[in-house]
Amino acid sequence: MSRYTTFRYCLDPTVEQSVMLARHAGAARFAFNQSLDFVKTALTKRKTSPEHPVPWTRFDLINAFNIWKKTEAAGRVFVISATGVTEVQVTGLSWRTEQQVFEEAAVDCGRALAAFSDSRTGKRAGRRIGFPRFKKKTKTVPAFRIRNKHAKAGRAAIRVGDQGAARSVTLPGIGALRVRDDTRRLRRMLSKGRAKILYATVSYRARRWWISLTTEASDLHFAHHHRPREDRDEGGWVGIDRGLTAFVVAANADGTEVARIDTAPKPLATGLDRQRRLAKSLSRKQKGSHNHRQAVTRLARHHRKIANIRRHFAHQVANRLVKTHDRLVVEDLNVVGMLGNRCLARAISDVGWSDFARLLVYKQAWRGGAVTVADRWYPSSKRCSACGTINPTQTLADRVFFCGCGFRADRDHNAAINLALWPTMQQTFSRSPDPRAGGRVTNVRRREGADRHLVGIGETVPVDAGTEVPATCVA
Repeated sequence: MSRYTTFRYCLDPTVEQSVMLARHAGAARFAFNQSLDFVKTALTKRKTSPEHPVPWTRFDLINAFNIWKKTEAAGRVFVISATGVTEVQVTGLSWRTEQQVFEEAAVDCGRALAAFSDSRTGKRAGRRIGFPRFKKKTKTVPAFRIRNKHAKAGRAAIRVGDQGAARSVTLPGIGALRVRDDTRRLRRMLSKGRAKILYATVSYRARRWWISLTTEASDLHFAHHHRPREDRDEGGWVGIDRGLTAFVVAANADGTEVARIDTAPKPLATGLDRQRRLAKSLSRKQKGSHNHRQAVTRLARHHRKIANIRRHFAHQVANRLVKTHDRLVVEDLNVVGMLGNRCLARAISDVGWSDFARLLVYKQAWRGGAVTVADRWYPSSKRCSACGTINPTQTLADRVFFCGCGFRADRDHNAAINLALWPTMQQTFSRSPDPRAGGRVTNVRRREGADRHLVGIGETVPVDAGTEVPATCVA
């Protein structure tokens, strides 16, 4: 079984290569907008003629763009003959050298449309996805993607360390680009046949060009895999409780604490003073000036540094946990809902809970382990891990858990134990009866005007107008 991993490097292109990269990024943005325009035009025509086809999938968009780029709408010139007659000569799209960029941009548009339709039909989980929008030049991150095609001789179009230049990446149509980082690890995997480059994504962020090489690599060595467990073995689970005071507290089902990490870097809180100074300096610069662009670059690089520190720490903690434990349990936190708390939103954003859980899942899968997600409404912090009694009065300010049975423990430690017990309790766990929690709902007839759409509110009824006919007169 293969795994997918990405290698990211910072490019050091020349002035000519920077212009070429910017042209490719502009071509990708143009192709995406043109593909989206095909869809909107077809939807408008469909109102009058229902049989009119709408290019919705990525293959339809690629075919529609390939047909359009050869038409008069894509490009034309007026030619005046010797007799003075003006003729229209169809040239098509004049800059068609970035063929792969056009196709990948059409694929991105097709994926955006598929996400929109799946979100409306309920096939896509999470918050609702809106209809795709046109990409603006000033607000869109310049980026493009190129597939790694192989020639008949077997030579790949995207190569790393070609022609003796170790720190270089060769892209089709662009050439060899210098790389600032070390590419030794990827070059070794490619030379030994343990990895294959699928495509390269180039983006421009904080006044620097970055390249991400998505590869299909072989599995890790069997020495780095966890030992397989028997089907009857239901133990060995380790609960991981994520918090703010302690970033991670891990414990077994028997109550043994196996890990506690209190020294989270919290880069946002540490660099907040510098961020304020940079933001204030940016607000004082005139838009469009050279000083304004420099201030934007300094602030963007500061944000990138904060994100890199947070991501590096999450990788370290995730690697430590997946190397020592083969069965992990994490809780399904509603991070988006928690960010609504204005007192804790900054602290929650600074720890990166969602990204840490994502790292745990795929890193554990690489080593043959398992990660189970506990139900969102499982009361891990309010349940006593000794007797199972739930304390509904437990608040966030209570850092020590007390129970009537005499059990006393740290709040995070008790939650980690309960999470370790989740695989054996999920069959008997009953969800909350709260309708928002997905429990039972009682259908009660609503009074008039209690619904979301008000109907009949404020209207004059026959009784108020005095025109109601008595029942005796009707008889």
